[in-house]
Amino acid sequence: MNIALIGLGMVAGTHVAAISASDCGLKLAGVLGRDPGKTAQFANRHGTRAYASVQEIANDPSVDFAIIATPPDQRLSLVQTLVAAGRPILMEKPVERDLQAATRIVELCETAGVPLGIVFQHRARAASAALKAALEAGELGSIATVDICVPWWRDQSYYDAPGRGTYARDGGGVMISQAIHTLDLAIWLLGPITSVQAMMRQTPLHDLEAEDWAGALFETESGAIGNLMATTAAFPGMAETITIQGTRAKAHLGAGVLTITAMDGTQTTFGETATTGGGADPMAFTHEWHQSVIEDFAEAIRTGRPPMATGRSALLTHAVIDAMQIASETGLKTRVSA
Repeated sequence: MNIALIGLGMVAGTHVAAISASDCGLKLAGVLGRDPGKTAQFANRHGTRAYASVQEIANDPSVDFAIIATPPDQRLSLVQTLVAAGRPILMEKPVERDLQAATRIVELCETAGVPLGIVFQHRARAASAALKAALEAGELGSIATVDICVPWWRDQSYYDAPGRGTYARDGGGVMISQAIHTLDLAIWLLGPITSVQAMMRQTPLHDLEAEDWAGALFETESGAIGNLMATTAAFPGMAETITIQGTRAKAHLGAGVLTITAMDGTQTTFGETATTGGGADPMAFTHEWHQSVIEDFAEAIRTGRPPMATGRSALLTHAVIDAMQIASETGLKTRVSA
């Protein structure tokens, strides 16, 4: 399948590496960035075509789907053009800057019958799949509590980039830009979150408009209760973790490794340690997870099944982040409305 890549920021190289490494018949058909000169340089470096506009991609009959990896505020017009041409879309998180804008994009694609997938690559990790299977098999029993921790680090230079950490471009700070991955994974594993109490703040370690620290207490639809802490102000940065306590066993997922400890003390471990971009280098992670997501999306188009992470499923995570912002501003427990 031929793929057009739109957006040539820091994650573009990961997508190119993922496509190149695949043996599933994937090819980079061309790229599109904001700067024509840089787009040409990128295209020459990777031996592909430099598109001049999204309309040119939409008009290219050889393109099977497009990957959108632009900042969130640039998504709507791109999606509208691609949807009008019936081009399937695989999109980097988040869908947009808030739930309302994200819902508009999802509904555009659904109304037109255009496949929309979201790059939530944490779902593609082997340890994540193993935990999903254990939960569905009832190995943990009834879920009582959930602890989500994202203790990441970013240098101030990261936030010095124009628009980064602003509401106008990104839709917020650590929650929508970094912790959204772990939050999505938790919802994928455990089901929807129904209510939150939250604080979202800026620490003295960074100068940015939005939050670099967020904390929340939450309830899930299944009846479990939990807490979340996410930050980019935890030097030097550590792997994100999800700990789930059930009535039969506890599961701890972190750095690509799943450990399940039964109530009798029996312990099983699955997976291998891997970096996840939690330190100063946000791209310090393997392209293999993106490769799995791209290959899955290609297979979803071929077979007509839903992709690994649909646009509709991504709205559950957007809804929690929106509710956290409201709860932080009001100081009140807030219902999550997806």
